[in-house]
Amino acid sequence: MEANPPRAAHVVLAYSGGLDTSVAIPWIREHYGASVTTLTVDVGQEGELTGALDRARKNGAVAARIVDAKETFAREFLWPALTANALYQGVYPLSTALARPLIARSLAEVAVAEGADAVAHGCTGKGNDQVRFDVAIHTLAPALRVIAPVREWNMNREDEIRYAQEKGLTMRVTAATPYSVDENLWGRSIEGGRL
Repeated sequence: MEANPPRAAHVVLAYSGGLDTSVAIPWIREHYGASVTTLTVDVGQEGELTGALDRARKNGAVAARIVDAKETFAREFLWPALTANALYQGVYPLSTALARPLIARSLAEVAVAEGADAVAHGCTGKGNDQVRFDVAIHTLAPALRVIAPVREWNMNREDEIRYAQEKGLTMRVTAATPYSVDENLWGRSIEGGRL
């Protein structure tokens, strides 16, 4: 990470309500001096999403929004994938990967509409999700800066939990339940901890 990253005025954060994105709210405020609006994109994940909105506000977001994208996800992403028999490495149906471009599109649309100068996501530097987000944002809204806190900070999950506790953040993840679940209308993936 840059020693003194350029400041940002307003960042729209793709927000799942999980550990990485909950910790990202105060981290972005501290390191970029920006106000943070969170955006939760409903692609059919289980659970009550208003809880994520409440957590975002309690954790320092100036605003928290939800976009209902289930119908768009089914029509524009799932149906074409099903008809193409799209399988990851020819083995299991794409699920999480299919939702990322739609989430990135929603993120770009909201950021442009709100006059934000940057967007942020919780992708690590380890997988393809960061590429899906970064390329989509740079293509759809090239003027927006992309901030990826998890790539920039030097924290593992235990450090993130400790940071969240130090900041008094409201979150669902604890050291006893360190798992990250990503789901949508079509599938679910679970990672973290011993997994």
